[in-house]
Amino acid sequence: MTFPTPCYKLRFMLDVRRLRVLREVAARGSFSAAAEALSYTQSAVSQQVAALEREAGTRLVERGARGVRLTDAGRALVDHADVILARLADAESELEAIAGLRGGRLRLCSFPSAGATLMPPAIARFRELHPGVELSLDLAEPDEGVAKLRSGEADIALTIGAGGWCTYENVDELHLLDDPMYVALPAGHAHARARRLDLAQLAEEAWMLGSTATCPDTAIFLRACQSAGFEPRVSFQSNDYLAIQGFVAAGMGVSFIPDLALVSVRDDIVIRSLGGQPPVRRIMAATLSGSYCSPARAAMLEILAGVGSEFAGGRRELALAG
Repeated sequence: MTFPTPCYKLRFMLDVRRLRVLREVAARGSFSAAAEALSYTQSAVSQQVAALEREAGTRLVERGARGVRLTDAGRALVDHADVILARLADAESELEAIAGLRGGRLRLCSFPSAGATLMPPAIARFRELHPGVELSLDLAEPDEGVAKLRSGEADIALTIGAGGWCTYENVDELHLLDDPMYVALPAGHAHARARRLDLAQLAEEAWMLGSTATCPDTAIFLRACQSAGFEPRVSFQSNDYLAIQGFVAAGMGVSFIPDLALVSVRDDIVIRSLGGQPPVRRIMAATLSGSYCSPARAAMLEILAGVGSEFAGGRRELALAG
């Protein structure tokens, strides 16, 4: 096959479907593997690549005994394909939204305790109102959820903030509720019968925390201890609040636990309030600043705000538990 001399003032229109085929050939390393991944015939893949080469006016792939290798021009085109296809996906999303919530998709991300409490009623309410929109939910800690927003893998991510501590650049956050912190004690603890506790009363206790690197709750706890005049002695770390309840029951120490993580409480521990103004974590719904706000995203943000308000308004007084 011969090609004309490449013209750098390109006057052709690249076919998006053929870009997808070339990208798959590059990823798979052969026409046959690309054909299998795309549910095409090998001949169809070969024809698509040949047509793209004619459009580009230059060779894009070289066939060899070990498979297919991209030329410099092929690599340059594939490097841009992901960006081009991502922008087209955004355009398709906007077009779907024009249909007025009768189609499209919404990708949600939540840290586990909110995923078990706020998300189920919010998703159920959304589906009742907009059954044609495809919903998905991934569980991830706040930093990972924001990373998914930035990579385009999520449309809304629930995050945790406390004052000015948890802020993300180029991210908008809608406040859903304040989630108060309680203290979990073994059932036989000396303070187990108290209705409410002052954090300073627990200064000499061994504490169990989440990971200092990945758990925003830990930063809230450490600041509260510093305000109460002591540095906590940490005996164990875990990001799993059910596991922490088990360690508390075993007498390894005491722990902060937020209200959202107290859907289920063991019989051999007690949960006590830290007074009328306990440390709180601010639960936020995060979206990427400047990104397109589809009707589906706007509707879910409104529902999440309502669910957060209802949850906060119906919160039981855990100081009386146990």
